Amino acid sequence: MADILQSSVAHSRSRYRQGQQRAAPIAARKSVRLTPAKLPAGLRLLGPALILIVWEAASRLGFLSPYTLSAPSTALQTGYDMILDGSLLPHLLASAGRAYTGLFLGVIVGVVLAMLSGLTRTGEALIDGVVQIKRAIPTLALIPLVIIWLGIGEEMKIFLIFTAVLVPVYINTHAALRAIDIGHVELAQTLGLTRLEFIRHVALPGALPGFFVALRLAVAISWTALVVLELVNTQTGIGYLMNRARDWGQTDVIVVGIFIYAVLGLVSDAVVRFIEGRALSYRRALGS
Repeated sequence: MADILQSSVAHSRSRYRQGQQRAAPIAARKSVRLTPAKLPAGLRLLGPALILIVWEAASRLGFLSPYTLSAPSTALQTGYDMILDGSLLPHLLASAGRAYTGLFLGVIVGVVLAMLSGLTRTGEALIDGVVQIKRAIPTLALIPLVIIWLGIGEEMKIFLIFTAVLVPVYINTHAALRAIDIGHVELAQTLGLTRLEFIRHVALPGALPGFFVALRLAVAISWTALVVLELVNTQTGIGYLMNRARDWGQTDVIVVGIFIYAVLGLVSDAVVRFIEGRALSYRRALGS
């Protein structure tokens, strides 16, 4: 009897050890981080900084001719001189006014159209097809026609930026609205929410992630469209400065313009990211 008990105890201990050995790898695998940690502030600039370092080194070592591409240090000095002599700020303000006016109008109209199309059958029937057609037509292809309509002044440039911005805002906001979980809609019906209460408490919060993606795209598009539009009968703007510098072979001024667009793009994206983080602080997502 004692032998049987000892054998049973030994068998139990053996199974316990085997179970521990199987559990150990599982526990170890559970401790592995599967998602990236949140990036510390400032490290997002590491990539651009490395490009600038390589660029500067190539210029100083003679691999890049100043007649082909000026060094970053040369462009920074040129930009500083242009600020001091007052030749840069008026062009920067002119470009910013055009870009942000078109951006503001495009975002407002894009969101309104997305709400109408995403939440009503009539709106979808009247709006969605038109926006999809506009998405297939390059904005620059509209320049000749818009010049006939509005002339070659500021209205033409703002209108084309507006149409370029509207499409991504509409597409992403509309997609976010249509991706709202039907369970939330059923819950709203169960709670007896009115149409306006549903839009305020369910539809708008549900569309925010898609809207912020659209906003980041729209900010970049507003500036990239402006570069080309400022080449059309314009006497002010960063694009005009760069075009004039091309005629005179001033690569340092061209690089100054590129730096301005790059800085404005990074700053604008950082502002949108900050607002997004505050507005969606309740959400836990990858990298948060």
